[in-house]
Amino acid sequence: MTLLNPQLVATSAPPVMEARRWVEGKSFPSDRPLINVSQAAPVDPPPDAMREAMAEVVLSRPEAHLYGPVLGLPELRDKLAFNINRHYGAQVSAKHVAITSGCNQAFAASIATLAAAGDEVIVPTPWYFNHKMWLDMGGVRAVPLPTGDDLLPDPDHTKALITPRTRAIVLVSPNNPTGVEYSANLIAAFRDLARAHNIALIIDETYRDFHSQDGAPHQLFTDPDWDDTVIQLYSFSKSYRLTGHRVGAVVASPARLAEVEKFLDTVTICPAQLGQHAALWGLRNLDDWLAGERLEILARAQAMRDGFQALEARGWKLKGCGAYFAYVQHPFSMTSDQLAPWLVDEVSVLALPGTMFTPHDDPAGALHMRVAFANIDRAGIGEFIARLKALQPT
Repeated sequence: MTLLNPQLVATSAPPVMEARRWVEGKSFPSDRPLINVSQAAPVDPPPDAMREAMAEVVLSRPEAHLYGPVLGLPELRDKLAFNINRHYGAQVSAKHVAITSGCNQAFAASIATLAAAGDEVIVPTPWYFNHKMWLDMGGVRAVPLPTGDDLLPDPDHTKALITPRTRAIVLVSPNNPTGVEYSANLIAAFRDLARAHNIALIIDETYRDFHSQDGAPHQLFTDPDWDDTVIQLYSFSKSYRLTGHRVGAVVASPARLAEVEKFLDTVTICPAQLGQHAALWGLRNLDDWLAGERLEILARAQAMRDGFQALEARGWKLKGCGAYFAYVQHPFSMTSDQLAPWLVDEVSVLALPGTMFTPHDDPAGALHMRVAFANIDRAGIGEFIARLKALQPT
């Protein structure tokens, strides 16, 4: 075999694909079908009205089949800026918005403008594994920032990790994988810390439409100089069930987006047009529908909290719960990467081990599991809890 890029070889394999292999070739009894809480992706298609609008675009908009603007459709950029201003009380304009092929690409493009091989980015742990994977591929060191029992990162601890090679701090709120929401004061403290050290604060708000708080979750955008420090990432995938169409966004300074444009033009040339038109239609027409989706997700989160009360006596501990995720401490003597495939065979449950979200030498990963409960309804959550309750900790 010809030589392989050692940085790519050293990058971990895609965790969700690894988990899928645990169920390949297996059948599950009709009275105990597989409960899949491994991936944070809606299992239902977009609402019918949106799909009809997408079909109309396919049939009647010839330009939708051609290359479009590298930074995205102007109408979508403008409408998302309006949405941000309405949501955050901000003064963001279309020149601050770039549309990307999913939020993962938004992160990759942002890092490309900030860091080169040998640089450092501070990432709270447990972390979102694709963030870590992208940093590894580029030779950028992901500096782990351990969180406490409350799963909240500490700005004072972070300050001690900043070096001359540090280029950014990454926050995800509501958090993937823990579901924890960061307070406005905590987010502001990280903004102040980043600004004081002339580094970026990247805040990934993929799940902001499912935040438990009504209104703006932070005041970053009310700062007239926000774009000297803040980079926001956003995704339409979860909000409008557009995961397969890959539509995300970067919100940053126009100067940074000029560099983002170079990255996007080289990687995808432009975001896929159909998904962009769907996102635009959603922003224009689905406010009430999305509000209902949020309430359902919040109800599922509450069902998880209620259900775990019955599991506490068996040694389970719910550490974080919100948006799409619960992060749980398990009571077994085996490590979480041993427990996860065992759960498939024992109770037909597919969840991800904490080891997929932590450095290899972090013992906390072996103690925890991530549950993407938004994929199952409240009845399914009840069945999930019942299956865990039936297990005998070893």
